[in-house]
Amino acid sequence: MGLKVKLVRSMSGHTEKHRETLRGMGLTRLGKERILQDSPSVRGMIKTVEYLIEWSEVKEEFKPFGRRQMKKQQLAAQAAKPAKA
Repeated sequence: MGLKVKLVRSMSGHTEKHRETLRGMGLTRLGKERILQDSPSVRGMIKTVEYLIEWSEVKEEFKPFGRRQMKKQQLAAQAAKPAKA
């Protein structure tokens, strides 16, 4: 089970702490949505910036995001392929 979070108000004009919280959740642009793990830390982040987002509980699982995660997936895919002689 996860939490679907969508940024509905702009980050501009708000405190740096709140903007960092949104970036930590992967919400960098207006209208962007993410599925996050349902954990106490994520619930606390949501509570901090509740006035900027819309959120709901969904049955979908958390999907890792970001450049580091993409790089890990690429390296795992390359390692799984047999080396050509």
